Amino acid sequence: MNEKGAQPQRDHDPDGSHLHQVAIVGAGAAGLGCAAALKEFGVDDTVILDRYEVGASFRQWPTEMRFITPSFTSNAFGLLDLNAIVPNTSPAYSLDREHPSGMAFAQYLDFVVQHYQLQVESGVDVHSLTAEGDGTFTLTTADRPVRAQHVIWAAGEFQYPERNSFRGAEWCCHTAEVGTWRDLQGDRFTVIGGYESAADATVALAQLQKNVTVLARTATWNSDEPDPSLSLSPYTRERLAWANNTGFVDLVEDVDVTSVREDGDAWVVRASDGREWASETRPILATGFAGSLGHLEGMIECDEAGGPVVTEEADESTLVPGLFLAGPMVQHRGVRFCFIYKFRQRFAVVADAIAQRFGMDTTEAVAARRSVGLYLDDLSCCAETCAC
Repeated sequence: MNEKGAQPQRDHDPDGSHLHQVAIVGAGAAGLGCAAALKEFGVDDTVILDRYEVGASFRQWPTEMRFITPSFTSNAFGLLDLNAIVPNTSPAYSLDREHPSGMAFAQYLDFVVQHYQLQVESGVDVHSLTAEGDGTFTLTTADRPVRAQHVIWAAGEFQYPERNSFRGAEWCCHTAEVGTWRDLQGDRFTVIGGYESAADATVALAQLQKNVTVLARTATWNSDEPDPSLSLSPYTRERLAWANNTGFVDLVEDVDVTSVREDGDAWVVRASDGREWASETRPILATGFAGSLGHLEGMIECDEAGGPVVTEEADESTLVPGLFLAGPMVQHRGVRFCFIYKFRQRFAVVADAIAQRFGMDTTEAVAARRSVGLYLDDLSCCAETCAC
């Protein structure tokens, strides 16, 4: 075992090119959070690859979109800002915002990169990932192959919208395509979906005094489920209640949309029970995101619902050792880690596993992360319950 804090000797390919200890795909909250944790655990030969730039997904949010989890500076009392990805930081303090915009949060991520001196390579699109016979990985990009002993897949979801929810979905405008809701022409809109992105679109359009019909399978706005991964967040419920009271919004539940078709100058949305709604503007598709797991076909096991199956010990692929998953796609025992305050608690678990494989003593690093609520290894307590 290496002396504590010492870096293992770095390897090279036979041709002399560098073999990184860790390659991370994605320079968003998950990718940067894992990279910072690796540094704290003594692994500093980490390269982060992003096809655009730091925080690209957040920069692509609609201008009106805000974080639904509130930011508050409370580190002095042992409570980390819900939107922070590393200890001793607070987006509320850095950005002076309780509910940051996507662009503002990307600025916070820039601060993290600078503070930890993380190695980010922007404009690098990873085309494929290959597990080599010697236990290493090759990431194929347009410019060159990148080699690594371990890979953390943190490509996120926002850049991979779900566009095939039903027949004719291609006629719709996905929420991820909208730069600002002010640019949409028309006075009457139809939103398909009932969760956060649907509610956010509805509120933004109502603020512009547009008429909005929301078609949702379930009345999420009436759900008493305490887990915001399964129901609307309090912040969204409050805003949607306001929008509903303006008279511009019609919330329709029990609608299972099966198709959209073009009909002259309108689009017709059809449900499984035969009901139809005519929309004078392209329907807004708010049915979520497919995610980036399609790039890992055959390397990540999936359950019956298509969700990823990874080890509870370290969020590692059950099929390919050395490949880890980080970010909103992580799930265990039916619990989805799709908020930053949830999936950030697994960064150090992944870093710990990798550092130990390099023979490092991680005792102090684990204790430090655990003390600030950033080391969740006991998943038996992961359930949202509220007495009142």
